[in-house]
Amino acid sequence: MKSIINVKNSRRLLTILPILLSVSLLSSCGEADALGKDTKQELVISVPVEVASLTIGHISSNYATTAVLEAKEEAFVVPRASGIIEHIYIEEGDYVEKGQILAQIEPRRYHLNLDRAKANLVGVEKELAKVNKVHHKKLVSDDTYDKLTAQYESAKATRALAELDLKEATIVAPIAGYIAERNAKVGNLSESFQREKMFHIVQQKELYGIVYLPEKELSKVHKDQQASLDLTAFDGADIIAFVERISPVIDSKTGTFKVTFRVPNPDNLLMSGMFAQVKLNYDTKQNVVLLPRKALLAIDDSVNVFVVKDGIASKQAVTVGYQEGELVEVLSGLSGTEKVVITGHQNLRDQSPVELVNDDVNHIEPLELAQKNTSQLANG
Repeated sequence: MKSIINVKNSRRLLTILPILLSVSLLSSCGEADALGKDTKQELVISVPVEVASLTIGHISSNYATTAVLEAKEEAFVVPRASGIIEHIYIEEGDYVEKGQILAQIEPRRYHLNLDRAKANLVGVEKELAKVNKVHHKKLVSDDTYDKLTAQYESAKATRALAELDLKEATIVAPIAGYIAERNAKVGNLSESFQREKMFHIVQQKELYGIVYLPEKELSKVHKDQQASLDLTAFDGADIIAFVERISPVIDSKTGTFKVTFRVPNPDNLLMSGMFAQVKLNYDTKQNVVLLPRKALLAIDDSVNVFVVKDGIASKQAVTVGYQEGELVEVLSGLSGTEKVVITGHQNLRDQSPVELVNDDVNHIEPLELAQKNTSQLANG
């Protein structure tokens, strides 16, 4: 009887044991899962980012284009007198006044022509004086008198032309300005400078720039409107220009209109031919909140930035206004005291933990920081 009971108990134990083992295994798995979850929570990685502070300043609405500076006045000097160039009195880069002598063509031929014209005029004058004494007495016909009078006028004109030829043998500056080119050389024939000019003179006290703006900008442009110029030769210099003329017609082929800028150049630092980046200023706002352009992200059909506070990056929608260069005006959404992410924000979500790589206390390059976090994750 006892053996029968023992057999029954053994069978009952064998039935219960697998159940107990299953419960034990499930409990162990549950503890392992919980431990795994805790481990994952501990391995939260901060995203490396760079931040920038907002600033308060001024910003302008403008239209950017390009122009080549031109001289207000320029002259290409071409000789009227013919002959051999005897003297040259100036060099390229010299400043000359209007009427200043630039060169001299050999004048001997012109002196002789003038002497001959003067002698001829004296002879005709004497002959006319004799005829005048008897003409009123009708001793000389009117026809003879008229012919002699015509000869006298012709002789005077010949003398005047000879004087002009002699004067033009001396080449003078037609305008005041700088000698931009000097092609003439002593010994050259002046006749060779009909196509290739002897001298090129430019007046650069004021320069001009011509731009062509789209038709839609016409209502925003007015005379004396200010523009700023950026020239390669004067990196960072603040060069101001003003609208001088606005064309009253639109070019039907290009849909643009011509605008001429006046560029004051009292110190003659600017030169004709310089290439300039032109910004035509429409409006300027003072004391506004300015944001780096590269901080902006288009998310969910709105403009957003990530604001960093206490190591957390929060997504913040903003409304922007004028944009100039790398700065953007903030109309709403930020007060101006925040720090915003400018590098690394493509990898962020709202409330993401971040680590500042451009912080003075903990400056680590983004790549090094990423490698460091990857290594920690692998070891964990």
